[in-house]
Amino acid sequence: MEISLNNIGRRFNKEWIFKNINYNFKQGQKYAILGPNGSGKSTLLSVLLGSLTPSEGEISYTNPTEIRVEQVYQYISFAAPYLDLVEEFTLQETIDFHFQFKAYADGLNASGVLSLLGLEKSQDKALKHFSSGMKQRTKLALACCTNTPILLLDEPTSNLDEQGIDWYLALIKKFAGNKMVIIGSNQTHEYNFCEHQLSISDYK
Repeated sequence: MEISLNNIGRRFNKEWIFKNINYNFKQGQKYAILGPNGSGKSTLLSVLLGSLTPSEGEISYTNPTEIRVEQVYQYISFAAPYLDLVEEFTLQETIDFHFQFKAYADGLNASGVLSLLGLEKSQDKALKHFSSGMKQRTKLALACCTNTPILLLDEPTSNLDEQGIDWYLALIKKFAGNKMVIIGSNQTHEYNFCEHQLSISDYK
């Protein structure tokens, strides 16, 4: 799987968030998209997801033949603190619902995801009763435990305590080995395993 950006730019009204990005993301490689808050990291991730159209330039997905942007969601798993979960669903219902649309990672099932989360006792509790940290863990587990070649994470350790950060790093180590991983972050501990860095500030 490969994502190619050719002169990509995005603006809101007359203000350019970034422009002239030429970059290739390749399978099995780990990338960090860096920049201060408000710099455009989440905007670029939205472009990579196919949920936001670039204002200029072209983006292409190949695996190995070209994939239409409308179909690329099938190849991507995504987690972010601003991503909404269905608050009325229980944890068990959330897991079952998610994996109706995406396949489990090899060797996993619903009970395996619950075990990874360490929330077996909360499986019948509605998400509206979860803490922000429990919700973030749930989002990360759903994304990482899905069998897709691409994993996109935006500010993955938001709302996580020190123990939660260690849990996140173990999750990445276990499930992200052969995936293309792209992380939007300004916290070193979230991306220090990434081999490549792209700074939004270089494309203003």
